[in-house]
Amino acid sequence: MLLGKPVEYKGQEPGIGAGSPPADRRNAGGGLTAGRIRELASRTPVSSPFNPMRVLLPRTARGSQKIAASEAAFGRILKASGWTILGLLVAVFVTLVIHSMPAIKEIGAAFLYRTTWDPVTGDLGALPFIVGTILTSFLALAISIPFSLAISIYLGEYLREGPLSSFLKSAVDLLAGIPSVIYGFWGLFVLAPVVRSLQMKLGIPPYGVGIFTASVVLAIMITPYSASLGREVMQLVPADQKEAALSLGATRYEVMRKVILPYARAGILAGVLLALGRALGETMAVTMVIGNSNFLPKGMFSPANTMASVIANEFAEATGAVYLSALVEIGLLLFIVSTIINILGRYIIKRTSVETA
Repeated sequence: MLLGKPVEYKGQEPGIGAGSPPADRRNAGGGLTAGRIRELASRTPVSSPFNPMRVLLPRTARGSQKIAASEAAFGRILKASGWTILGLLVAVFVTLVIHSMPAIKEIGAAFLYRTTWDPVTGDLGALPFIVGTILTSFLALAISIPFSLAISIYLGEYLREGPLSSFLKSAVDLLAGIPSVIYGFWGLFVLAPVVRSLQMKLGIPPYGVGIFTASVVLAIMITPYSASLGREVMQLVPADQKEAALSLGATRYEVMRKVILPYARAGILAGVLLALGRALGETMAVTMVIGNSNFLPKGMFSPANTMASVIANEFAEATGAVYLSALVEIGLLLFIVSTIINILGRYIIKRTSVETA
């Protein structure tokens, strides 16, 4: 049979050879009629796009037109959805820029490096909030990574099935679903007294609240995100690779270190990036335990403010146009910082994936 040439039958009806039952009897038994066989024989066989060795018999022209129309409509829906997301992103950015213009015109670039935030005198600077956001987010990430990686390895490789595994997976997912205000209450009434006792032993002013307390609360909040994604990625590692390493004499630890972790590295980094994005934008829990100080933090235990917490605290009280616009500009800075960190994270993930491959 040649591809691209219609099938021809000589000397007999298509599809009916010697010993075949009559067409009407075949139809009565639920088989193909002679007319249906002739219609199938008139089509041009083609090679499968997925397997060139396999020959496919395409649909009729009418059926192909229906499929082409449905696929085109589906493609237009997908394209419209993608452009809608991009449009929403641009709309948010443009809205923030427009409402930030009074502060941008009044303060200028000094808004980024001023260390004083005094709405009464109009001396407004966002540096303390930028530093507070970066310190709390990355400290929380550093605290959460060992725990999330350990949870991923344990649930992804050592305890994949069973009632205990199901219970632990549900517990991890439950941590991700707890409202942030609950974490804030827990940090305020349970964690802050513990931190205060530690500060008294270290000879530090016993605030209890501050960057360290907020970072610990954030670490607990973001651990389920990276742990769940890491577990899912580790379970996708092909069993053949693990069995091949074990058959060569590798221990389970060596399989984990040299096979599973390199294969799942990009997915683990994606989970860390997701957790970092969650930490950057967290508002309520951080507001309750960070101390809400508008001064540049001097240490890990100092009270501070983040960009999200200062907006939550002062937006309802903002009276002047420049004051309100400055808070919107802080939101714009948070948007830009989050975007830059996500772009850098995706670049690192891409480089890591290429090097692993």
